[in-house]
Amino acid sequence: MRRWIGFAPLIVLVALAVLFAGYALKHDPRVQPDALVGKPVPAVVLPDLDTGEMVAVREALSGPHLINFYASWCAPCRVEAPQLMALKARGVTVVGIAYKDEPARSQAFLAELGDPFAVKLVDRNGRAGIEFGVTGVPETFLVGGDGMILAKHSGPLTDADAQKMLAKLR
Repeated sequence: MRRWIGFAPLIVLVALAVLFAGYALKHDPRVQPDALVGKPVPAVVLPDLDTGEMVAVREALSGPHLINFYASWCAPCRVEAPQLMALKARGVTVVGIAYKDEPARSQAFLAELGDPFAVKLVDRNGRAGIEFGVTGVPETFLVGGDGMILAKHSGPLTDADAQKMLAKLR
């Protein structure tokens, strides 16, 4: 047994090397989470959740608004739902994009937790998410009145996060 104790530091070192090598192989250094900040909303067209009618995301709303990627299967999206409802109550306009989700499940999610979205779109295969650089849900983008992305927030929005994003409109 004591013989193995002498190898403990070597075993720990090898384990750390494997862990870091695995991360390096999976991590793409070209991924820039905020790459779209300062650029126009991508020219993607998605079906409306309720009607199925195709809608250009860039033209879905005029004026400043948020674009929120969410999913019914996403636990942090449930945490974020009350904050989105509070933003709606304060008059903030939000476009919701159901990311890699079944439309029926997205509708049930909104029926259960409230619907904060002025426009609801569906990104079933995740292609719009790729265009936006989404790395996971929820993610929220602040869009200025000129259609330019002013800010991005990854993870569930808190009141402080929302205030920080919206302050960029001033």
